[in-house]
Amino acid sequence: MANLTYPGVYIEEVPSGVRSIAGVATSITAFLGRARRGPVDEPVRIQRFGDFERRFGGLWEDSTLGYAVQQFFLNGGADAVIVRLSNGAAAARYALAPESGADDLVLDAADPGAWGDSLAITVNHETRPLTAAEASAVFNLVVTELDPATGRPVAVETHRNVSVDPAAVRFVSTVLAQESQRVRIPEPYPGTFPTVRPAAAAASRTTAGSDGSALGHAQYDEPGLEDAKRGIWALAKTDLFNLLCIPPYTPDTDVADSTWAAALAYCKTRRALLLVDAPSAWTSTAAAVAGAAGFALARDENAALFFPRIRAADARRENRLRSFAPCGAVAGVVARTDATRGVWKAPAGIEAQLNGVPELAVPLTDGETGQLNPLAVNCLRALPVVGRVVWGSRTWEGADALASEWKYIPVRRLALFIEESLYRGTQWVVFEPNDEPLWSQIRLNLGAFMQGLFRQGAFQGTTPRDAYFVKCDRETTTQADIDAGVVNIVVGFAPLKPAEFVVIKLQQMAGQTTG
Repeated sequence: MANLTYPGVYIEEVPSGVRSIAGVATSITAFLGRARRGPVDEPVRIQRFGDFERRFGGLWEDSTLGYAVQQFFLNGGADAVIVRLSNGAAAARYALAPESGADDLVLDAADPGAWGDSLAITVNHETRPLTAAEASAVFNLVVTELDPATGRPVAVETHRNVSVDPAAVRFVSTVLAQESQRVRIPEPYPGTFPTVRPAAAAASRTTAGSDGSALGHAQYDEPGLEDAKRGIWALAKTDLFNLLCIPPYTPDTDVADSTWAAALAYCKTRRALLLVDAPSAWTSTAAAVAGAAGFALARDENAALFFPRIRAADARRENRLRSFAPCGAVAGVVARTDATRGVWKAPAGIEAQLNGVPELAVPLTDGETGQLNPLAVNCLRALPVVGRVVWGSRTWEGADALASEWKYIPVRRLALFIEESLYRGTQWVVFEPNDEPLWSQIRLNLGAFMQGLFRQGAFQGTTPRDAYFVKCDRETTTQADIDAGVVNIVVGFAPLKPAEFVVIKLQQMAGQTTG
């Protein structure tokens, strides 16, 4: 309050106490697997398949990752995080002879892989005017990537006025690290770094690049990877993801049980849902029923399993149909449903069409679906007129025998969405005075967020009282809690559950009788 020194009207702005809580994204999908190029064990966020082609090399017959990402975007996905894993891939190395002296300038391809063998690296001295001190250090570096099949240039980078002097503003190592997508100065540097610029000539390749071997569980979940933030735990370097897809290691090799277990445990810490592909050995309903009963992955509400595999065109094989794990396509359907209906809508039904999927590996009937659905195996079906659709929306804990409160995917995902949104939206509470003024602000802000969801139709109930509650007062936070620095907030909601079984009762009207 300002000092009142003269008669008149005083204006004072009073804080409202409103701190808006924004809902987090719901369908950012993380993919882990093998790619031709791109950074290893580093999450890269992309918004279209063209980004994947440029950054990771596109489709590759030896890897399932590119196909899963392609199917994700084809089915409505809009936001993905890609983690490239490698089993022994090596970067191509080039050497540029010096203008004088004996120390070559050594360059590595920016990422491991045989793609680096298709670089043409040249140097010229057509620089800006140089001082006497710069004359022996500054040069232009031109990096051209060639199409391996035709030898034609597909991309050219020109880095002008770079220097071998570490004190220079445009030190070559710094410039390439920040501006080039194709070459790097290796660290640690092999041998002695040159003090004289390279001669105006082309580089020679001294070491060929290698794509390494096929992936195995060791690249995903081996002990020690968590501390190094590699494998599955490379996702610790990204802020948020909601769905996790791990396509098969190779077209013929399923994901190992240890990888599924590690991925599920990590999803629980990140409030994400793991999309599990049924094993390739499930080639019939009987095999799926038997396999579901003995599947090694622990029953859990943060996972969902889908069967059967899909058959889609492979652009690398003259668009002939080929079997693929369904996780990418299903993730795309989930993202599309979130965008059009909301995270509380089950990503299943006649609206959940699988685009670009002309066939399913195992056609299922109603009766066969009836055997799998109670086991929490989400079926993909081919329906007349509608086409191929997702026809199940249960979590892996959603088997009838378990009677879980997290039986349905939309219920679990809505809870994860609310948890993550409130976790991020209540950070301001930390270190605030723990008393009624704080509690009333918490009730106001969290209540406004829940009311917004209620108005969008996220909850059951015709009134807010029926749909949700936010409680933060002397009952939830006792004096002992206050002394311990704890404020307890209780949030409850009445979830919408999908109409999984629609029962229509028909009755014949008895003939009218007259008395």
